[in-house]
Amino acid sequence: MKFLVMIYNDDALIEALPDGEYATMMRGCLQHADRMRADGKLMDSQMLAPPAQSVSLRTRSGRTTFLDGPFAEAKEYLGGFNLIEAADMDEALRIAQEFPWSRTGRIEVRPVLDFDAVRKHFDA
Repeated sequence: MKFLVMIYNDDALIEALPDGEYATMMRGCLQHADRMRADGKLMDSQMLAPPAQSVSLRTRSGRTTFLDGPFAEAKEYLGGFNLIEAADMDEALRIAQEFPWSRTGRIEVRPVLDFDAVRKHFDA
């Protein structure tokens, strides 16, 4: 099964880390990701630009509006993701616990649906 491990950051917690701790966490995380990729457990991982660089769009009654920055102010924001392969949610959660980012935000683990099954269901 595939799972999306979403990393939510809280800048206040990151900024409160001792000098050099964030760099140490990043290096460890990148090395861990390299090992997971070599073991076939990590399919993809990416960091996202800060929310201030985002644009949101919404279409209502045939009219699309665009909003610069995040749609809503939030203490935590999606900072990156890892697409992993795991036998079940328990294994996915064990893998997610190996990332250090629950200390500076939150990690959400969500199953990825089988898109071929979705296509078949909708005859698409």
